[in-house]
Amino acid sequence: MRAPPLLLAAAVSAVLFSQAAVADDVTLTPLADRVRIEIGGKLFSEYIFSGAHRPYLYPILAADGTELNREFPMSSPPGEEHDHPHHRSLWFAYSNVNGIDFWNEGSAGSNRPKGSIVHDSLVETTSGETGVIRARDRWVAPDGTLICTDDTTVRIQGTADARVLDYEVTVHALPDTPLFFADDKDGAMAIRLAQWMTMPHKNGKQDVPGNGHIATSGGDLDEKAWGKRADWCDYFAPRDGKTYGVAIFDDPRNLRHPTWWMARDYGLFGANPFGQHWYENLKDNPHAGDYTVPAGGSITLRYRFYFHLGDTAAADVAGHYAEFLKGAMP
Repeated sequence: MRAPPLLLAAAVSAVLFSQAAVADDVTLTPLADRVRIEIGGKLFSEYIFSGAHRPYLYPILAADGTELNREFPMSSPPGEEHDHPHHRSLWFAYSNVNGIDFWNEGSAGSNRPKGSIVHDSLVETTSGETGVIRARDRWVAPDGTLICTDDTTVRIQGTADARVLDYEVTVHALPDTPLFFADDKDGAMAIRLAQWMTMPHKNGKQDVPGNGHIATSGGDLDEKAWGKRADWCDYFAPRDGKTYGVAIFDDPRNLRHPTWWMARDYGLFGANPFGQHWYENLKDNPHAGDYTVPAGGSITLRYRFYFHLGDTAAADVAGHYAEFLKGAMP
């Protein structure tokens, strides 16, 4: 039996700050098209639910204010790559749900119809040691057909040198229609990192330098991390004499834990429980990752983002994941 919500929130708080860190208060301010998120009086992010094909969080600021996300397509700073305009900072989506692509936009990616995740309502915005945003969304095909709905909960905490964001989404099938997630590589919980965080990579035919590194709980490093399964994955890079990192934790209750990691050298970084045949190169089994939610049923996926200082070892990502498990277990 799961703990009551208030006890669970207290447990999560105790787990996060068990290493003598002091939590800063989180202040949430609902606005017409977003919720502003401040930690200790400083902007951390905004949950933006209007003006794009899906809700997203932007910007993503480290405890010292350093921006960890790519600016494009929200703005267009000079020198930044303008590929993949659907990579909006931090978001949840998937590219093949009942034959509709909710990940790509316009002519990008697949030739499937491109749907939108439409904000329906804000259910809760609670400030405090843990900030809580609860929202409801409708997943809509381009012809207006409702494909499914979701309940999304975002929990935020922070200290003087770290930020934590827990993202939980429950996707509901319609009462009379099964919901089919087809095996595909594009999805599902993701962030597009700042260009200074990337590894060396190519943009078209141009070689782009980079100082970033990737590490997983399974010991896979840099380019070897892509498509591997692991409890967690960490992406880090130096900037102005400091090292900053973003780790994503896969909750053990998630479908097919440990998940596959879509960790790209150019800064796309995400977890995908549905893309098995792509990541394991199962050419003879293209439906290995398919998953069907029965009519009237649902699937819940939970992830933690740990925005830290230092590389994987210095930030003790493995230790924080172990602490995370204490709050994640049912």
